[in-house]
Amino acid sequence: MGTRCGRENQTRLMANPDVDQTPSWCPNGSILFMSGRDGNDDIYVMRGDGSNQTRLTSNPARDFNPDCSPDGTKIAFWSDRDGNMEVYVMNIDGSSQIRLTNNPASDANPVWSPDGGRIVFHSMRDGNRELYAISPDGSSQLRLTDHPAKDVAPDWGREP
Repeated sequence: MGTRCGRENQTRLMANPDVDQTPSWCPNGSILFMSGRDGNDDIYVMRGDGSNQTRLTSNPARDFNPDCSPDGTKIAFWSDRDGNMEVYVMNIDGSSQIRLTNNPASDANPVWSPDGGRIVFHSMRDGNRELYAISPDGSSQLRLTDHPAKDVAPDWGREP
């Protein structure tokens, strides 16, 4: 029988007056999240038990929705640090922050593919929210959807 994950099994990992949000697991058991606790929305990492909370980004702009690569070495996120929302990648320790997208529209919500070879995100570059994929080095951008409805919050299918 599987483990029940009900209210009685919940453990509070953080206690600060600001909002901590968009948690994401890393393969090594650490948790990425964003928080405004230091006066700005930045990306943090902590151990799975809530200890060792460390700020990874620190700039005047906002950084959002971190997602860890399947091999645990990189983090994809989006930020408005260059004047509009763009997709970025950085090392797991917060170093080497690199912008992957560069256009006047908003690119947001990056999610790594299970094999780590692609990142899917949504963009407004065609006047409507559509899904795109990009290589982790910023090359090979590919539009995945073309529909009049808004395509947002992408994720990759997982094997059961």
